Amino acid sequence: MYHGGITVSIIAFVFTIKFLCELAARVVSFLQNDDPARHGDRSIYDYVRGNYLDPRSCKVSWDWKEPQEVGQTMSFRVQLFYKNGQPFPAHRPVGLRVNITHIELALEVPVTQEVLQEPESNVVKVAFTVRKAGRYEVAVKLGGLNVAYSPYYKIFQPGTVVPSKTKIAYHFSTLVLTYGQQHTLQIEPRDEYGNPTSNSVSLVDEVNYNMHVHPLGTVDEESSDDCYSTSVSLNKPQCQVLMRLTFRKKGCFRACISYRDQPLSNGEFDIIVLSENEKNCVEKNVSTPGISIYFEAYLYSMGTYSSCPWQFLASSQLALQRRPSMGDDEEEQDSPVEGQSEKVKKPKKVYCYISPKQFSVKEFYLKIIPWRLFTFRVCPGTKFTYHGPDPVHKYLTLVVDDGIQPPVELSCKDRNIMAATFIRFLHKNIGGSETFQDKVNFFQRELRHIHSKRPRTKTCLKVSRHSLLESSLKATRNFSVSDWSKNFEVVFQDEEALDWGGPRREWFELICKALFDTNNQLFTRFSDNNQGLVHPNADRSPHQRVKMYEFAGRVVGKCLYESALGGAYKQLVRARFTRSFLAQIIGLRMNYKYFETDDEEFYKTKVCFILNNDVSEMDLVFAEEKYSKSGHLEKVVELISGGAQIAVTNENKIHYLNLLAQYRLASQVRDEVEHFLKGLNELVPENLLAIFDENELELLMCGTGDINVQDFKAHAVIVGGSWHFREKVMKWFWAVVSSFTQEELARLLQFTTGSSQLPPGGFNTLCPSFQIIAAPTHSTLPTAHTCFNQLCLPTYDSYEELHKLLKLAISEGSEGFGML
Repeated sequence: MYHGGITVSIIAFVFTIKFLCELAARVVSFLQNDDPARHGDRSIYDYVRGNYLDPRSCKVSWDWKEPQEVGQTMSFRVQLFYKNGQPFPAHRPVGLRVNITHIELALEVPVTQEVLQEPESNVVKVAFTVRKAGRYEVAVKLGGLNVAYSPYYKIFQPGTVVPSKTKIAYHFSTLVLTYGQQHTLQIEPRDEYGNPTSNSVSLVDEVNYNMHVHPLGTVDEESSDDCYSTSVSLNKPQCQVLMRLTFRKKGCFRACISYRDQPLSNGEFDIIVLSENEKNCVEKNVSTPGISIYFEAYLYSMGTYSSCPWQFLASSQLALQRRPSMGDDEEEQDSPVEGQSEKVKKPKKVYCYISPKQFSVKEFYLKIIPWRLFTFRVCPGTKFTYHGPDPVHKYLTLVVDDGIQPPVELSCKDRNIMAATFIRFLHKNIGGSETFQDKVNFFQRELRHIHSKRPRTKTCLKVSRHSLLESSLKATRNFSVSDWSKNFEVVFQDEEALDWGGPRREWFELICKALFDTNNQLFTRFSDNNQGLVHPNADRSPHQRVKMYEFAGRVVGKCLYESALGGAYKQLVRARFTRSFLAQIIGLRMNYKYFETDDEEFYKTKVCFILNNDVSEMDLVFAEEKYSKSGHLEKVVELISGGAQIAVTNENKIHYLNLLAQYRLASQVRDEVEHFLKGLNELVPENLLAIFDENELELLMCGTGDINVQDFKAHAVIVGGSWHFREKVMKWFWAVVSSFTQEELARLLQFTTGSSQLPPGGFNTLCPSFQIIAAPTHSTLPTAHTCFNQLCLPTYDSYEELHKLLKLAISEGSEGFGML
C-alpha cells in the first residue's frame, strides 16, 4: 500500500507538471500574440477569465441555401467571440484568413472581407464569386487555427442552359443524310461560363430542345413538319442531349435547333438528303482516287477581277498549286476575270469538276479546248446556297461563293449529288468536324504527319543577342525545309549556356518581337489605336529586302509546327496581325468592312461618310491619290481600267469601297504578302491553313491572349477618389476582376480601351496607361473613355453592387470583340 501510494502520487505529480507546462505554453503564446497593437494589453488574468479571441468559439453562418449556382455573388459571415462567449469587436486586427479553393482544379477564388458597421459589431462579412462548378474547400482561420468547424466543403452547381454557349458536338455547317435513315446529333448543354449543365439534363428538360426545318430550292419554302421526325433522349454520364432525326423526303433543307426558342451557337445548318442510289453515287465519287468527278451544268451568272487581277491569281496559284485533273493543264486557259458578278445573256453550258482539293468550272471551245472559268477550294470558306429551278432548263440552282471571287450561279440536273460530293470531300479534308478545337486537332495531326519523314534531330543556331534579326537570318540562309523541321538548339554568342529549352523559347520570343516590331519598318500600323495590330509595310525602307518576309513566314510556320508537337515545344507567335492580313494568308477577298478593325480612323472619317451620305455631290472617281510623306501628290492609281473617268454613284459606291479596300489593304503589299506566304507554306501547306477563318487563324497562331490580372493590377493607374473609394471600392473591384473569365476580362478591356487585345508587352506597354477614375456618382453604371483608356468607376456600397453593375456595363456596353 505504501509503495502504491507513492506511485499514485508520482503519477499525479507528473500530470500536474505536464498541465502546468501546457498552461504556461498557452499563456506565453497568448502574451506573445503577433498583433503588436495589443502587446501590453494582456495579462494572465485575461487568460484565466477567457477574455481573449478564441477560434473555436467563433461561428460561421452562410447567406445562401445549398445547392447554389455558379456566377452569383456569395457571402458568409464570421462571428467573432471571446473564449468566455462575449462578442469580440471585429474592427480590431484579428488576422482572419479565408481561402476558397476548387478541390479538383486547385483553383483559388478571390475573396473580400468587410467588417459590418454596426456599433460593437463582431461580424466580418466575406464575399466571393465562383465561375467553375464543382466542390470547393472553404478554410477559415485565425492566427493559423481553424475557426469553428473549418474547413467547410461546399458544392456549386452549373447554372441554367444558355443557348449561345450550348453546341452540337462533331458538327458541320452542312450534313449529308440518307432518306429514311436515322442520324443522331450530340448536343452539349452549357451554362454561361461553359460548365456542363448536368442539372439540366432531365426528363423535364427534353421538351425544351426543338428543331425547325424548311426546304430549300423548292417553290414552297415554308416549314415542312411532315418531311422529318425527331426524338430527344438523354446521355447523363456524358452530360449530352441526343437528338435523333429521320427524313422522309429528299432535297435540301435549312435546319435550326433551339433551346426554349433560342438557337444554339452552331444550331443553324443545311441538310442534303439523298436517296440510297444517290448516296451510293456520292460514295463512289469520293472513294475514286486520282480522278476528278464532273457534272454538266449551266452558268447563269459569272464575274471577273480585271480591276485587281493579282488577288485572284495569287489566291489560286499560292493556295491552289494543283489544278483539277482532266487532261493536260498546259492546254487549259484561264479566262479574264472582273470585279462584279453579272448575269450572262444566255445560259452557258459548262462542266463542274470536283476533286479532293478543288471545284472547277470549265467550258470547252470547239469541244476539245478546255477553258477554266473558275476554281474554288474545297474548304470551309467555300459556301453553297441552294435555290429553286432555273427559268430555262428547270434544273435546281446552286450559288458558289468562296469570299475570293464573285459568287457564281449554276444550275445542274444532279445538283444535290454534286453538292454532296463536294461536302463529303470537305468533311474528309478537315478531319470530321467544323468545330474549332476539332479542326486544330486535325491540323496538328496532319502537320506532324507531313514532317514525320524528316529527321527530328538537333541543329545548332548561333545568334547574336545584339543583332538578333541579322544574325538569325544569316544562320538560317542555307537552311532547307528539313533543317527548319529540326529541333533548334540556340546558342547566344558570348553566353555560356546549354539549351534545355530556355534559350530556344527566348529566341522565338525575341525574334518575333524583332520581326513584327514596327520600328524596323517591315510591318506597320494603320493608326495608333493601341491594338498593336501590324500589317506588311508598303513604304518599307529600301534596305529592308523583300526576302525578310520569307524569313518571317518561315518563323511563323516554325511556331505552328512546334505547337503541333505539343508539350514544351509549344510556341505562340508573339504578334497581333490585322484581320485583312490574316484574310490574305487564307486567300479571302478584301472588302471595306476590314477597315473597321484595321484602320478605324479611315473607316470613321471616309468609309462611314460615304456609306451614310449621298455621294453624287462628292466628285469621287474610281481612283486613289497617293501622296508622299511631305504631302505632295505622287501619282493617281486607277482602281479599275479608266477609273479616273468613272464617277462613283450611290449605286456603285459599295463596289468602289471594296476596290479601295483591295488597293489599300492588299494590292500595295502584294510582293510582301507573296513572299511571306512562300516562307510560311514551305512548312505549313496552304490547304491546311484554308480550313480556318481569319479569327480562328489568329487563335491558332497567337493563342487566346490571356489577360493577366496581376499585370493589370500592377500597371493600372488610380486617379482621385475618397478613402472609401481607394480602400474599399478598389479592393472589391480587384476581387471582382480576379473572378472574371477570360471572356469577361476581354469585354472589360474592350469596354475601356476599344479593343479586346493588348499590345505584345501587356498592360505595361498600353499607351496611355489603363486608368481607373473615381467618378462623382454613386451606385450607377461604370462608363469609359476609350480614347484615353479610362474606366470611370462610381462609388458603391457593397461588393455585390459593384459586381452586378460592372458585369452589366461590360455585357451591354461593349460591341463584341476579337476571338479569344
